[in-house]
Amino acid sequence: MRCEPTLAFVIPCFNEEAALHMTADVLKKKMIQLENSQAVARDSFVIFVDDGSHDKTWDVITSLHEKDPSLFRGVKLAHNRGHQNALFAGLMHALSMNVDAVVSMDADLQDDPNAVDDMVQEYLRGAEIVYGVRDNRETDTAFKRGTAHAFYSLMKWLGTETVPDHADYRLMSRAALQALSQYKESNLFLRGLVPSLGFKTAKVYYKRGTRVAGESKYPLKKMVSFAIEGVTSFSTKPLTMITGLGLFSVFVGIVMLIYTLVSVFSGHAVAGWGSMMCSLWILGGFILLALGIIGEYIAKIYLEVKARPRYIVETTL
Repeated sequence: MRCEPTLAFVIPCFNEEAALHMTADVLKKKMIQLENSQAVARDSFVIFVDDGSHDKTWDVITSLHEKDPSLFRGVKLAHNRGHQNALFAGLMHALSMNVDAVVSMDADLQDDPNAVDDMVQEYLRGAEIVYGVRDNRETDTAFKRGTAHAFYSLMKWLGTETVPDHADYRLMSRAALQALSQYKESNLFLRGLVPSLGFKTAKVYYKRGTRVAGESKYPLKKMVSFAIEGVTSFSTKPLTMITGLGLFSVFVGIVMLIYTLVSVFSGHAVAGWGSMMCSLWILGGFILLALGIIGEYIAKIYLEVKARPRYIVETTL
């Protein structure tokens, strides 16, 4: 059995000015409860990562730090780099501060903070990674439920290891963080990276709530982009599928050639016009689809070979 760890909450924030005070109050109460029950050490703390917000998010973080500098810390990125990069920045900052474990969660309190109690207990029993998994999707629309299940099914079919109904609410030990720090790719998809680390894992189930304030930072456009990022970062099956589509196109072409010859010799050449046009459209569509998929992978290669930093830290508290 492990002794009580130094725990850090890592909270990525983008335009969360309206929610931060409530989030800070809830996390402070949770940290006091964990410390009083001797589940975590008394030098545990919270890191807010400002992902280039346009509102007064950083001012709120600064104010929280000034009122309670031992509990609330801050990392300000010089530019908006996206949720995954902001989260990674917070995780690496926590690792540099010699914590024993980190819990990552969003700033909107949709992830139930009470689940942290069970996460810490699983860590104390030896788990290096503890996933927070939703036990239902009652708060989601039918469309969001359907697309979420389709996404996880697609990722499984493509051979990518993910945890269904798990976002980025998880506990990671220092050993897991050190392993994660060795991954250098620019195209971050932590929901696929973390399960690939290995280590002993556990799951904690919780009921997801609604945002305490502000608006969702993941509209449909970003969700689709995130899904494409996940697929192209962890699977080459779409490239293999292009070969299959090409073979299918050749087969259709041969069938249409036979049909065209039969039409010509039987004196019904005009009838082949529609079939020929249909074939051209199908083949053209397959070619464009193939080029699009290849283009996605080439774009990833382009970003990787430039080896630009994932983020730049402007200042820390």
